[in-house]
Amino acid sequence: MPTTSDTLRDDLCPTGPLRAVINLGNPVLVQGTPQEPTGVTVDIAREIAARLGVDVELLPVTAARDAYAALVDGRADLGFLAIEPAREEGVRFTTPYVQIEGVFATRDASLMVADVDRPGTTIATRRGSAYDLYLTRTIEHATIVRGDEVEQAYEGGADVLSGVRQPITAYAQEHGLTVLEPAFQAIRQAVAVPRERPERLVAGLDEIVAELKASGFVAASLERAGQVATVPQD
Repeated sequence: MPTTSDTLRDDLCPTGPLRAVINLGNPVLVQGTPQEPTGVTVDIAREIAARLGVDVELLPVTAARDAYAALVDGRADLGFLAIEPAREEGVRFTTPYVQIEGVFATRDASLMVADVDRPGTTIATRRGSAYDLYLTRTIEHATIVRGDEVEQAYEGGADVLSGVRQPITAYAQEHGLTVLEPAFQAIRQAVAVPRERPERLVAGLDEIVAELKASGFVAASLERAGQVATVPQD
């Protein structure tokens, strides 16, 4: 009789190895190079593969939109994405394993977060990112300017820069910008699998994610990488 582990392995790794897509574009979650990526998502992918007794094949990409595409196109079995309604058509999400923040930065230190969404203001964002999807469904008056790199979009003349707190803070310090408080978005990062996979797969992965959070695995991985993020215990 097949065990729970056998079923999980069959559902997740139908081709044999665990094909995990890794987004190098988020420096909080992934560091290193395409040849040797490191970080919490790499550690989680390797741990899941080890528990299932399969090899892991890492597919590095440079943007969340590419990670999403790899899952939808069937090139990856598992990935790591922020939970966003616009993505639920193509993937299924576990509960979040970590939470990071989306923030604004601007040259105008007097600007408040509540003032960003106003006519005439342009907000630079990275195309297809979690914060792009969030701003797309919440901004009513400002104009969103998208680019393959958010800094490139901002340097094209936008008023406000948006993105993940850590890299945006570093960019702001280097270029004399002010990071606006509080954060405009709580970005809940979760394990994602193709939507066509059975619901029981997410339930099984949820159990693993819960164990990795409760045991301190996720927190220890973030600490080794020198990254600070919230590990939700829900």
